[in-house]
Amino acid sequence: MRYTTDWEDYELIDCSCGEKLERWRREILIRPDPQVIWKSEKEHRLWYQPCARYVRSRTGGGKWQVYKRIPDAWQIKYKDLTFNIKTMGFKHTGIFPEQAVNWDYTRKLIRESGRDDVKVLNLFAYTGGATVACLKEGASVVHVDASKGMVQWAKENAAASGVKDGDVRWIIDDCIKFVQREIRRGNKYDIIILDPPSYGRGPKGEIWHLEDSIYDFVKLVSQVLSDEPIMVLLNSYTTGLSASVMKYILDDVITSEKGGRVDADEIGLPVSSKNQVLPCGSSAIWTKNI
Repeated sequence: MRYTTDWEDYELIDCSCGEKLERWRREILIRPDPQVIWKSEKEHRLWYQPCARYVRSRTGGGKWQVYKRIPDAWQIKYKDLTFNIKTMGFKHTGIFPEQAVNWDYTRKLIRESGRDDVKVLNLFAYTGGATVACLKEGASVVHVDASKGMVQWAKENAAASGVKDGDVRWIIDDCIKFVQREIRRGNKYDIIILDPPSYGRGPKGEIWHLEDSIYDFVKLVSQVLSDEPIMVLLNSYTTGLSASVMKYILDDVITSEKGGRVDADEIGLPVSSKNQVLPCGSSAIWTKNI
């Protein structure tokens, strides 16, 4: 399993009975997590002193129960990156801290390429963790997400991290339709980052099921990969799309045409109160030999 131990402002303190006990800078939050199926004793005192807890409803959705005053929004840092955090619907906070291991790896590949003209396409880009990381390394980035609010949040993260004046295009669009237009325009990218949702609807009611759609989408995306590619990163939180399945897809579509190799594994977060790591999804990464 791949994970980073470099977080200071975020900490996964403990996890049990379907919940995570987390520290986001100073704020202590309890959030549900379906991966946490074990029922170990909740011995850590902060289980009983949280600032807020997200409680799911039996009829769907849920809400935050606030026990102590917390800011409407606050910032946390990961190395030289700064992110704006807030408690949102569906338990979210605005970033997925386990993705830091992928930010680090992407930045490493950009540095090791020795190039100052690396072009990155970040699809389903959410609040821009990967976008900000790539901008920090001097890459140019096209950031695409269908949500206007998420793109605005990503712009705020770029400003907080000191890269708002970087070479970036902010695109509010359906990712499939954007890639189709990029193919027609002949635009190419050296790094492509894909973090698609498990389920979604397009602007005209098109239904997206990840397992049914991802192979065709990877084939589509492969057509905008440059002649000197560096990386394709495919991430999933869908239990039916394992690391091995994603590796097979990238090998079948990209390695067969471009050479290189695919490495795939779970990503996770270390649990600070125990010698354990919580699995938090999977990533498959194709790289061309640099």
